[in-house]
Amino acid sequence: MLTIGCHLSVSRGYEAMGRAALSIAANTFAFFTRNPRGGSVRPLDAADAAALQAIMDEHAFGPLVAHAPYTYNLASAKEHAREFARASMAEDLERMEALPGNYYNFHPGAHVGQGAERGIELIVEALCEAMVPSLHTTVLLETMAGKGTEIGRSFKELAAIIDGVQRTRPDLADHLGVCLDTCHVHDAGYDIVHDLDGVLAEFDRVVGLDRLHAVHINDSKNPCGAHRDRHARIGEGFIGATKVAGETTGSDGLAAFARIVNHPALRDLPFILETPHDDLSGYAREIALLRSL
Repeated sequence: MLTIGCHLSVSRGYEAMGRAALSIAANTFAFFTRNPRGGSVRPLDAADAAALQAIMDEHAFGPLVAHAPYTYNLASAKEHAREFARASMAEDLERMEALPGNYYNFHPGAHVGQGAERGIELIVEALCEAMVPSLHTTVLLETMAGKGTEIGRSFKELAAIIDGVQRTRPDLADHLGVCLDTCHVHDAGYDIVHDLDGVLAEFDRVVGLDRLHAVHINDSKNPCGAHRDRHARIGEGFIGATKVAGETTGSDGLAAFARIVNHPALRDLPFILETPHDDLSGYAREIALLRSL
């Protein structure tokens, strides 16, 4: 069965997230490790984490995909911003040890005019400081759409970060992987609608499919290569619909998403929905829809 879920709020604790996931027939989920727009974090409750683990074990959940706040920028030109992100990430990873064996996903960062090469150097430096060899969590670099000065807009940039950690701290390299965001790679110019096999073959050549651990499954409000990053509901964007705003997308309905969830390189990974909905019922419908494909 497809391992799929969505972002859930941690405001009521870990066990509550597990029960919310069950209510929408999810068997994984994502959550922000702290306020997604800030730095505040709730105290860690080991008993609450253990209660979630019991739910996951009983209901055969797949790995969770925790998400770092958007405010982290390991590639910032400002030292205090890099230090905040590095220290907060290190604390996040320490807290993730209460739920071992899961994933911690983050946006690599933005070089803000320093150039991608310098930004990648700074990200490598920060990861080598924030991670420890004893981690029971895999840190995932997210594929990005390429808006502004984002790093991670290409598979080569992600590979450069992983290779940099491998060279600097080979004892940490096995703790790094990638989360593929369907909206982001589409907006970055990778044609997952018409050439999913080719895109994944390129990923394998550049990064290695053994590094691909999770998928953010989203439609996109923009055509391929727009570099904008605007998520749409499944089947309502340029990946899964036949027409968007009067334009023919070239996709045959939901066939692109059927190929994604059934692809041998992807189908056993955890899928996380990040589509715009006002409540959990929308995610429940999309979970059922994607499982039906």
